[in-house]
Amino acid sequence: MAIIEVRNLTKIYGSNPAKALEMIDKGYSNDAIRQETKQVVGVRNVSFEVERGENFVIMGLSGSGKSTLIRCLNGLYRPSAGDILIEDQNLMDLDRKGLLELRRKKMAMVFQRFALLPHRTVLDNVVYGLEVQGVPVNVRKQKAEEALEMVGLEQWGKLYPDQLSGGMQQRVGIARALATDPDILLMDEPFSALDPLIRQDMQDELLALQQKLRKTIVFITHDLDEALKIGDRIALMKDGEVVQMGDPEEILLHPATDYVARFVQNVDRSKALTASSVMVRAHTIVYPREGPMVALRRMEQHGISGIFVVDRDFHLLGYITAEDADKLVEQGKREVDSILNREVPVVSPDTSLYSIMELIAHTPMPVAVVDTDKKLRGTLVRGSVIAGLAGERRGA
Repeated sequence: MAIIEVRNLTKIYGSNPAKALEMIDKGYSNDAIRQETKQVVGVRNVSFEVERGENFVIMGLSGSGKSTLIRCLNGLYRPSAGDILIEDQNLMDLDRKGLLELRRKKMAMVFQRFALLPHRTVLDNVVYGLEVQGVPVNVRKQKAEEALEMVGLEQWGKLYPDQLSGGMQQRVGIARALATDPDILLMDEPFSALDPLIRQDMQDELLALQQKLRKTIVFITHDLDEALKIGDRIALMKDGEVVQMGDPEEILLHPATDYVARFVQNVDRSKALTASSVMVRAHTIVYPREGPMVALRRMEQHGISGIFVVDRDFHLLGYITAEDADKLVEQGKREVDSILNREVPVVSPDTSLYSIMELIAHTPMPVAVVDTDKKLRGTLVRGSVIAGLAGERRGA
């Protein structure tokens, strides 16, 4: 179910947006509109939905419209046209008091530059949003302490922001947002001011926190690697428009425009692609009752030196090698249990290639891709993985 719906959203900067809106309807470019009307198009006919509990990333280069868009989402900017619905409540219908109430109760913002109050302690900074909500003193202190514990800063509440590192200050910003228990977290390039290693740590911590809390996150970034790591879905913007929207693998494997293709060409694909995108479909298998002769025959037909064994429901039972099957045939035996290797390396379909590269490099057998029911869905072999990392989509 969508918690946020954006419909044909347009934001024009200038004192007379009507002419610009008319030219947009007629298909004029942003440059032509600026030259003709002296108005600037910030966001142009953007539509999308964000599901409850989703990590939705809006990304693009400077001037793409992403920051304008998030400021429309929280009501700081009033759109020139279109609608923004938060749980079916249209922001365009709210007055100033209604917008303030929405921000206090439904959403919270995490800023790029931390935006902490230097004269307040860490704990008092986290308390601030609860103060604005009018939460009783004893309750807000407890909630603030719980929020600091969530981000691992429970021992730092009495210090001041300038006594903390940049990464710790950003954790305080996240704790302040979480303390009010919002449904929606709006994060405007929250990690871009941090050093690269600290930034990676903060990304990992955010994902770990999200696993527990399942908030709805709208995350703004100009960094594609960050977008691919954090986003369940990504909206890639250029010149105020969304030029492609999809999950990380879709954007990497099927760029919709030359602009997107150039954007993704140098990305570390191993961190974004998953096992399901490069696995070879598991057509070559054997059932236990078929015996070693059938197993050898299938291996010979497909030019492989080992084969997975599954039951009739495709549950993975193990793996046998041609050498072991041949010995069993020489002994005149039909049961494969004695040569069945049940210690098969397995991964789930959504496991990132980055996290399994070492496993693939060092295991002597293919890696099995199994679902939550332990059914065999595919195999990872070095060739298919290399092809995926090189940008070719292969399957069997």
